Amino acid sequence: MTSDKTVGYSVVLVTAGSVQEAEAIASALVEAKLAACVSLFPIHSIYRWKGELHKQQEWQLLIKTDNRQFSSLEAKIRELHSYEEPEIIALPILAGSLPYLQWMKQQVMPSP
Repeated sequence: MTSDKTVGYSVVLVTAGSVQEAEAIASALVEAKLAACVSLFPIHSIYRWKGELHKQQEWQLLIKTDNRQFSSLEAKIRELHSYEEPEIIALPILAGSLPYLQWMKQQVMPSP
């Protein structure tokens, strides 16, 4: 594990209500070079929304990206997401494999 220049990378968490919505968001982010990779997981969420307790099957998107892309990534998620207030939380990558981080950087580099 290497911690070389990882400050600029993060994993962004987003939940979606269906696998179709999760896949559509993931594909759009990767195609737009806003994310290097998006992993999808089925989850069961319990949360309070507008004063009511909800228990719901959702899909967790684990989005690997460069922090410089966050504003554009957030805008694209909001454009495509069906939730009134989607979860969009960036967690910094504190350490990682240097070859993987270099691959991430190549995937999210803005086109010239």
